[in-house]
Amino acid sequence: MPDTKRYIRIALLDLYAGEPNEGMRCLRQIMATYSEQHQLSVEIKEFECRLAEEIPDLSFDIYISSGGPGDPTGNDASHWEEKYFNWISEVLKWNTDPCNKEKKHVFFICHSFQMACRFFNVAIISKRKSPAFGVFPVHRLDDGQNDQIFKHLHDPFFVVDSREYQVLQPNYNELEKLNGRILAIEKERPHVPLERAVMAMRFNQYMVGTQFHPEADAVGMARYLQSAEKKRMVIENYGIEKWKDMLLHLNDPDKILWTYKHIIPNFLDEARGI
Repeated sequence: MPDTKRYIRIALLDLYAGEPNEGMRCLRQIMATYSEQHQLSVEIKEFECRLAEEIPDLSFDIYISSGGPGDPTGNDASHWEEKYFNWISEVLKWNTDPCNKEKKHVFFICHSFQMACRFFNVAIISKRKSPAFGVFPVHRLDDGQNDQIFKHLHDPFFVVDSREYQVLQPNYNELEKLNGRILAIEKERPHVPLERAVMAMRFNQYMVGTQFHPEADAVGMARYLQSAEKKRMVIENYGIEKWKDMLLHLNDPDKILWTYKHIIPNFLDEARGI
């Protein structure tokens, strides 16, 4: 039998529905680097949740659920969403059973984060007037100052943000029932009379998520930004200076690289109890 302290099983839930993406590659790389740095034996299994309707069982120690395209509000609800929500329910049951000493830790990213907000009924998910795409500062709230996933991060810290929908109007009554907390919100924009979106939330002790992409690395994001289609999209929507500014942020070791090196690894540390 493997030494359970040095052997962990991680389920990666792929919500990209077959669309080309950098997210899954980045998550695989983070897992590989983390296991090497900590001299762990890590078994990773991927689940194609949307097209193949694959859902992991409860034999894993850690679950990371990816971002993905499409409408997270339920307007385009399909059978995979029902199975996905059933999976969250099963993990909750496991974690609330006092007989289960080893708890299951879950990290929700972007589309998964919006889905989790829907499941827990802790906020409104609505479509943005225009897509958010680029490198942006995120501000921690009081409950985020000492949260494990933000350990060693600056305030504000910089993230890769890519979303057509956003999480607004937190339901504090439901959050209180869950012992949940809002950890971070988007940058304040005094010239824009709009409510700031929730960017990170702890749903309970073992489930946490971010609206942004903590797995995004500078190399992949730079390649993505410099593709002909994405470059044209950014310039048409935001201007050439914004596109250049994004590339500069990616090359700054205190911005995206710093976030990449800390948030998911911090979550893995927390899940392992270190």
